[in-house]
Amino acid sequence: MKSYSFADLFSGCGGLSLGLSLAGLNGKFAIERDPMAFETFSANFIDNASPKVAFDWPNWLAKRAWDIELLLAQHKDDLIKLRGTIDVLAGGPPCQGFSFAGRRVEDDPRNLLFKKYVEVVDALQPQALILENVPGMRVAHARRNIVGLPVPGEHAEKPRSFYDKLVDSLDVAGYRMEAMLVDSSRFGVPQRRSRLIAVGIRKDLCEWLDGGIRRLFVLLDEARLTQLQELGLPEAVSASSALSDLETVGREMIACTDPESSSGFREVKYGKPTTTYQKLMQAGHQGNMDSMRLARHRDDVQERFRRILVECRKGVRMDNESRKTYGLKKHRIYPMASDEPAPTLTTLPDDILHYCEPRILTVRESARLQSFPDWFVFKGKFTTGGDRRTKECPRYTQVGNAVPPYLARAIGIAVQNLLEEVASKKSAVGQGIAELPIAATA
Repeated sequence: MKSYSFADLFSGCGGLSLGLSLAGLNGKFAIERDPMAFETFSANFIDNASPKVAFDWPNWLAKRAWDIELLLAQHKDDLIKLRGTIDVLAGGPPCQGFSFAGRRVEDDPRNLLFKKYVEVVDALQPQALILENVPGMRVAHARRNIVGLPVPGEHAEKPRSFYDKLVDSLDVAGYRMEAMLVDSSRFGVPQRRSRLIAVGIRKDLCEWLDGGIRRLFVLLDEARLTQLQELGLPEAVSASSALSDLETVGREMIACTDPESSSGFREVKYGKPTTTYQKLMQAGHQGNMDSMRLARHRDDVQERFRRILVECRKGVRMDNESRKTYGLKKHRIYPMASDEPAPTLTTLPDDILHYCEPRILTVRESARLQSFPDWFVFKGKFTTGGDRRTKECPRYTQVGNAVPPYLARAIGIAVQNLLEEVASKKSAVGQGIAELPIAATA
């Protein structure tokens, strides 16, 4: 099989890049505007990266955080010169403006980034596109006035989703798109995480596909089954299967060893794996573990969490009455169930309670639930608050925003197999073994 290459836009800390690299694709460059997220990306894919995931970075692109608008302003000609060398363009505009977890706002500047994304697509003209986003991207949005009511008018624009608008824009750029809702827990990720996976194929390649672009999702399910078999994982990995080696009860506790943590925090001493998933996560790790810092809960908070773990149903979000009973103001809080995949991780660390300990999860435990291996290091602050939440991307946010690497790995395998099918058919026609597809002869 040919060695396929990819670039990653809006890469975050690198979950999608990691999965594609583990699938055998070669990374060329990545664009991420947040300095904390890019520091994490750089630590894993650029600085002392293992050959399996190291990026072949272009000399003209500084290895730093980049805004996509600045990239296009300064390096559009350089991007155009890369045509033919980037097979897959991965990543898509940030999901916050589309998410059901918060109010969707059509005019949020982050949601206009897809126009710049299309501009990069047009410059590179890769064979395939991979985008991952929240299901809300397909929900139609009506433009609203300042009091929150639909803008009146007989000729008002019919509400359309951002996905529809993106499809139209990419159609003009020469790509056909298909999308499907996918649950990460079916791919060996110990987390129920429903996401919209959208794939675009350049129109000149579509005619070679039996069944069109939907063929990709057939190949994705095949890759899913193969991945579970290769990794030795069950159909669903439970939270305890992922995290039991990081539990604190009966374990040696030490001072937090993370160099970016303030003093006074504790962590559990890194132990041996007890499940297949834990063995996969610990493979390749050396030295001290980062991001193991435990939260410092007040005694009354711990007692409240103990009551919740005993008295509330696990694995489902607490309802309004339950939250009032325990004096909780948060709208979203889940006590995890130990025997099933965790609920969807968000960027807020206090949305989920540990399944058997009265505390929130550590960054490392959150990363485990996303399928980041333990050798993957995280950089920057652990968390932030207030107005800084919209301006900074600390570790919990990096993990919560990431594409689960095991999901990305299966997608990468499926996309490679799809492109290989196209290449094989084109080669057969060139050798006179097969006939041109009907669309190509029209």
